[in-house]
Amino acid sequence: MQKHVDLAQFIALDQVAPVATATHGGRAKCLQRLIRLDLPVPKTVALPFTTVRGIAAGEMVDTQEILSHFGPRPLVSVRPSSEDPDWGGPGAILNIGMNNARHAEFANLLGHEAADGLYSRFIQTYSVQVAHLDADMFHSEAALSADMLKSMLAAYEEETDEPFPQDPARQLRDVLRSMARAWESTSARLLRQAQGAPADAGLGLVVQEMAPGMGPVESGSGVIQFVSPQTGLPQITGRYKSQSQGRESLDEKGGAIYLTRDPRGESLEELCSEAFEQLKTFGETCRARLREEMQIEFAIDAGALSVLDAVPVARSSRAAVRIAVTLAEDGVISHDEAVLRIQPQGLSELLHRQVDSEAERDTLSTGIAASPGAATGRIVFTSTTAQGYAARGEACILVRRETSPGDVRGMHASVAVLTERGGMTSHAAVIARGLGLPCVVGARDMTINRRDRKLLFSDGRVFSEGDVVTLDGTEGELLAGKVPLLEPALDDAFRTLLAWADDARDIGVRANADTPAEAQVARAFEAEGIGLCRTEHMFFESDRLTVMREMIFAEDAEGREAALERLIPMQVADFRELFRIMQGRPVCIRLFDPPLHEFLPSSREGLRELAEALHLPLSKVTRRVDALSEFNPMLGMRGVRLGVTMPEIYEAQARAIFLATIASSSEGDPIIPEVMIPLVSARREVELVRSRIDAVAAAVRTETGSAFDYELGVMVETPRAALRAQEIAEHSSFLSFGTNDLTQMTYGLSRDDAGRFMNDYVRQSVYPEDPFHRLDVEGVGELLRMGALRGRETRPDLALSLCGEHGGDAESIEFCREIGFNYVSCSPFRVPAARLAAAHLALSDQRND
Repeated sequence: MQKHVDLAQFIALDQVAPVATATHGGRAKCLQRLIRLDLPVPKTVALPFTTVRGIAAGEMVDTQEILSHFGPRPLVSVRPSSEDPDWGGPGAILNIGMNNARHAEFANLLGHEAADGLYSRFIQTYSVQVAHLDADMFHSEAALSADMLKSMLAAYEEETDEPFPQDPARQLRDVLRSMARAWESTSARLLRQAQGAPADAGLGLVVQEMAPGMGPVESGSGVIQFVSPQTGLPQITGRYKSQSQGRESLDEKGGAIYLTRDPRGESLEELCSEAFEQLKTFGETCRARLREEMQIEFAIDAGALSVLDAVPVARSSRAAVRIAVTLAEDGVISHDEAVLRIQPQGLSELLHRQVDSEAERDTLSTGIAASPGAATGRIVFTSTTAQGYAARGEACILVRRETSPGDVRGMHASVAVLTERGGMTSHAAVIARGLGLPCVVGARDMTINRRDRKLLFSDGRVFSEGDVVTLDGTEGELLAGKVPLLEPALDDAFRTLLAWADDARDIGVRANADTPAEAQVARAFEAEGIGLCRTEHMFFESDRLTVMREMIFAEDAEGREAALERLIPMQVADFRELFRIMQGRPVCIRLFDPPLHEFLPSSREGLRELAEALHLPLSKVTRRVDALSEFNPMLGMRGVRLGVTMPEIYEAQARAIFLATIASSSEGDPIIPEVMIPLVSARREVELVRSRIDAVAAAVRTETGSAFDYELGVMVETPRAALRAQEIAEHSSFLSFGTNDLTQMTYGLSRDDAGRFMNDYVRQSVYPEDPFHRLDVEGVGELLRMGALRGRETRPDLALSLCGEHGGDAESIEFCREIGFNYVSCSPFRVPAARLAAAHLALSDQRND
């Protein structure tokens, strides 16, 4: 026996009804707002979450009582009303109350064709969505007719052993139960949880009087909106279906649309002008009072206009920014609210080309979406080949098992990068984000045949070098062939929004930039400076690589100094260009970090070429390369260890920095370079390097007769450096936490190999998220917190920053704000999102105070 829900658990909507989004859903609350705006909303009854949950459990409301609100011959619709429209919900069901008697009534009023259509569509919907009968039995390509109506009624009776329900209360009861149980199903729950809904998210239902939109005078239904969903610019668009004539049309004249019903498609400007002007007025009212651009669903019933619903206009990221900025500029919302309406992750669509959402996708492989954007090009397997394609002006996509510093020139020459191995902070991912290249790492269902230069896929397809593919770094997919792409959209609205974000945020945002090209991007995105310039990337240009190798092969310090002397002018030019681009903004330059073997070839052919270039026997070259090889080079002779054991390397770099500082300061704003020592783990390392750099600075001042200042700091990448920060801070102006290596060393994980198993770890809740993608605030974060506290115990004015790839992540920025960091630094193309995320955090704090 069914239990009945108390009558108080549904309510007729009016201006004062106790309705809230958290209890009745967004649609119910929006309809009440429309009623308060005196818009012509049909009679509506709202069922709250608790009632709908009870219906799903077998309880039932008195549907006869609900229908009593709609007169003696009710005709109603039922629509879902969830707390967030993105959480979905069951489809709306219209024309509840349609039965044989109402069919006869409409046939006399409108004609049999229109009445048959109304009744048939309701039977189809009820049979499939409520009674769960086979859809094929109630679907036909032929036009709806009296014979088809009879066939549907007969099919229903045959399948259910009862006639089609004629009692509107019974129809409504079945519809409510079906929609309530659909929401509570496991599949529906999983789908909405994927959209961020809590497991116990509720559903409200809205029962609304139908405006049939049928009659001898103009009648129909449709939707209208007043901005473009693609651009956010003013544009009136919509659709309208004239029920009495059974056709749909949309005319535009002089920038306006006119609703039409004439079979010849002629504009009924005179007939519909009143309704159209009303709709424009409703749109303006919604914009001003609801503070949003709304899409209005309406019906015209015998010339009378009704507003059935109004929802925010669906919009692209580009349109969302334009709409928010325009609303703020018009005084509808504040600048701060405009900033809060745009989610930082949505900005990637504006900064990069994207695959057209309407394009067909033939997916070859999926992997980790390491750098957003999309590009089409020909497959290449080596950096040399990529440079050849670039020289001919042909787009190419570099495919590697994994990349190394030697591939940087090939990455520069490519439009996208795909690797078989790697994770979010692998070499390919970090460099691609810095260059703004689409990148997918850890690609699955794919094997690289380097000898034959082919890509083999699990479905049996084989692609050769030169074949065209499209890489979608936003979704982490490799697609076959050329796919339509959408261009980026950096317009005045984008820049205005970020300027407002800068006014609100309270933590600095810099960019990681290694080259003048990356610095230009950082400057264009209004980074406050360069938080990490990795100088080693400057040595991979062909004219410098040979000199670098001569230095590596030198027998003693004197030989290394001679080779480095040739590199100093090159580095001076690089630093001067960086200083010029940044126009007085701070530039933090990390001294040489990678192990020397990364500058040497590994193949037999490469070794022969190196021997020829250096005029050395192949055997000597081979022995030297073998001598430099290490079992674990990332934990070997690199970073400050090179600076201590081969001090001439850091001395030469310091000289280049100071000479560039003097030259740049004489040309423009004063420069105070920040010099950073990498991979420190002990105070004595900093003491040794500092004493030598101070000596170089004194020598340059004496030689040039010029005064300059500089700051020296440490890149905290080892757990011991964080633990001993109070000692290291004695000799440091700043500590910059390099969370890529710090995460790697804290976890004992190789960031280049973690992608192979990370999905399994996250899926089985070993880690809540890939720690290279999102900062582990409990483990790695604890080291940051300890390092910050201990460092500032020694030096209260110690500048603190985060310069790993976590610097672009909103949750990492939140943690850095919490522990008092001065700024974060991320790849240039992540700067806008970081600026916006920092503003969101500051504004949210203000609202909570």
